[in-house]
Amino acid sequence: MEDSAAELGMGATDTAGRMDAAMGLAGPVEIAFKPCFDTVNAGVLFSLPALLAQGLLSHSDKQFSLPAGYYRLTSIFLLLAFMALSRLKCVESLRYCSPGEWGKVLGLDRVPEVRTLRKKIAHLAQGDKPAQWSGKLCSQWMQAAPDNAGALYVDGHVRVYHGKLAHPPKHYVARQKLCLRASVDYWVNAMEGEPFFSVPKDISPGLINVLEEEIVPRLLQDVPNQPSVEALEADPLLHRFTVVFDREGYSPDLFLRLKDKRVACLTYHKFPKENWNVVEFQTYSVKLASGQVVDMRLAERGVQLTNKLWLREVRKLTDTGHQTSILSTDYKTGNTRLAPRMFARWSQENFFKYMRENFSLDRLVEHCAEEIPAPETVQVVNPEYRSLDQAARKTQGQLNRRLAAVGSLTMPPLSAPSEELEAFQEKKSALDETVAELQRSVETLKKDRKAAPKHTTLDKLPEAERFTRCRPQAKRLLDTIKMVAYRAETAMAHILREKMSRHDDARQLLRAIYTAEADLIPNMDNKTLTVRLHHLANRSSDDAIRYLCTELNSTETIFPDTDLRVIYELVS
Repeated sequence: MEDSAAELGMGATDTAGRMDAAMGLAGPVEIAFKPCFDTVNAGVLFSLPALLAQGLLSHSDKQFSLPAGYYRLTSIFLLLAFMALSRLKCVESLRYCSPGEWGKVLGLDRVPEVRTLRKKIAHLAQGDKPAQWSGKLCSQWMQAAPDNAGALYVDGHVRVYHGKLAHPPKHYVARQKLCLRASVDYWVNAMEGEPFFSVPKDISPGLINVLEEEIVPRLLQDVPNQPSVEALEADPLLHRFTVVFDREGYSPDLFLRLKDKRVACLTYHKFPKENWNVVEFQTYSVKLASGQVVDMRLAERGVQLTNKLWLREVRKLTDTGHQTSILSTDYKTGNTRLAPRMFARWSQENFFKYMRENFSLDRLVEHCAEEIPAPETVQVVNPEYRSLDQAARKTQGQLNRRLAAVGSLTMPPLSAPSEELEAFQEKKSALDETVAELQRSVETLKKDRKAAPKHTTLDKLPEAERFTRCRPQAKRLLDTIKMVAYRAETAMAHILREKMSRHDDARQLLRAIYTAEADLIPNMDNKTLTVRLHHLANRSSDDAIRYLCTELNSTETIFPDTDLRVIYELVS
């Protein structure tokens, strides 16, 4: 009743504070928690220690600032992270949530309106601040877990554009098996799928180019615990770190150039030769990225590529007799560690799928189009060549269908009535004439296609074919917050799995916790804020939550911008 009767809008009960902030007399507002019960979505506060540990507020006060107003910078960052974990698909989703209830979670009277939140996101996303913040977080994550940075997984994720405002170039979308207007983000992840950073490309030059020109130089600066120059000189087989990618990155010349930089490659063999003799394979106990120990039948040989570079080729033999071939310039790691590293590449594919479904990774943030700032010498597909190619393929298909129709014709016997013979002859003559005409058209189109250049530079594109994109800065900011949220959820899932018999249910339980109701009980004398979660579906979930509460309480987390230590409990 108090929220609905507020003079300045639903939940805006701090009338004096808002008026002072509007006139520039005060602000931002102080965080103040009040006792409240059955607060919707208050269970998302269980993620606070993990979010802070993953650096949600690290460097934010140095990288970002907000103009004088009612809301604090930390409140905006926490709100966006809590929204991601609560599976609010976009900023507009907040329009259909109770602003007063969300305000209680943050120690405010209410959260900003969608229009206000969008303005603040646009202000925070100005310039290259999101990219700089993402880079600092990446370095922090690698320094915190240097073992995870020893083998890094690189792959491209295609974000399809379904709107009409922008005009991005076309890319092949493997999951839909179509060529659609889209952009490509090249992601770098750890072995278990945790993201480090991404490199967005509106006009993609391909994995090989991005890997060599942008990703590897950045990793050479950020990856911790690299061997010293003396160690590299003493051991010619030693490498700095390993990059793992799929067949799109297969290139003997790339392998050689990265080897010269002392960066090891691990990928599938794109052109494996005949199967090896089964007697070469031996059974090994292999520990997977998940910690599970399985038996693998492995064999190893040396292989020389077309550029005379020698690599290790490790093959895995399956029960069906299929042999999976792996190539690597890592000459020191045993094959029992090399093979699971390659097969753990699916953790990155699972990351893309999970982020699309749960964190709306592909959803647009801004709908304002702008020209793509790319060098004029960037090579793109020639529109004339594309139209000729499409016409040639279409005409060739028509020709194939007519040829099939001619082949299916059956001549009636000579004893058949003359009308039947004449009808057959007329049908065959018409088909032959159509076939001849289509053959001439196909020859002409193929000749024109061969004469037209397949690629052209960006500056030579016709005005109607120029590429545009939606502004990327706000999406870059929200994607970084989603990365922090995903990493925080992963850390909490690891804790829950210590208590759960079904490890795959950990994330599902966390999603239930984030959207559960909880009581918020501040104690100003003891300087504590108790978050008391309500019971969930069954006793096993409650047992896991009690264990999680113990681990979270051991962190002694202080709610940002307050002196209140957060205590986590389950309703007794």
